[in-house]
Amino acid sequence: MQCPHCNIYFHDNWRTESFARQGIILKDSYTDEYFNYFQYRTAICPECKEITIQITRKNGNGDIVGSWIQIHPIGANRGPVPPPVPPDIAQDYIESCNVLPISAKASAALARRCLQNMLHAHNYRDRDLAKEIDLLLNETDPKKALPHKLRTTIDGIRNFGNFSAHPIDDRTTLQVIEVEPHEAEWCLETIEELFEHFYVGPAMARAKKAALDAKLAAAGKPPTKC
Repeated sequence: MQCPHCNIYFHDNWRTESFARQGIILKDSYTDEYFNYFQYRTAICPECKEITIQITRKNGNGDIVGSWIQIHPIGANRGPVPPPVPPDIAQDYIESCNVLPISAKASAALARRCLQNMLHAHNYRDRDLAKEIDLLLNETDPKKALPHKLRTTIDGIRNFGNFSAHPIDDRTTLQVIEVEPHEAEWCLETIEELFEHFYVGPAMARAKKAALDAKLAAAGKPPTKC
């Protein structure tokens, strides 16, 4: 498993316990399924020594009702946002990560807004997100075009329910959409790759060019042209 605190991978060491209110049968308000007791499990990271806690529900037959939900720490175990990413775009990404363990739908809605704002910031605009993704995929400028791996990834987003089907405006920007948890996770991974493409890569290229130009200037030579 991956530690949600320090992000290292380690062999899981879950310890499981159960608790219930004696004689009470509970009902899930979302699924209408009945369950008898809760079960929680804890794991300790051998590196940072922090604890991870997940909880689920079980019926009288011992079958899990629903899935394991991480309750500590709150938030998906994603890496930090790179410094070149604008604050407004970074904030949507962070909130999407934080809400993922609680609601994949809410996470996807925030990821959708984050993705579209990122496309708008780079002048890919159309009437809905699917068409804006098309504009990005059809980019002819070799300096802006996506690498093959990222093209395949972002193209797949359009298969997630109605993730990209509806236009986003002031009323629909956080529209709840039907996605599975692994699809919401994939959306976050795609956004991270786009951070690299749109912000981190160009920032590193500018820094390298500035360093090279400084060396050329010190040697009395003109700066690079590209």
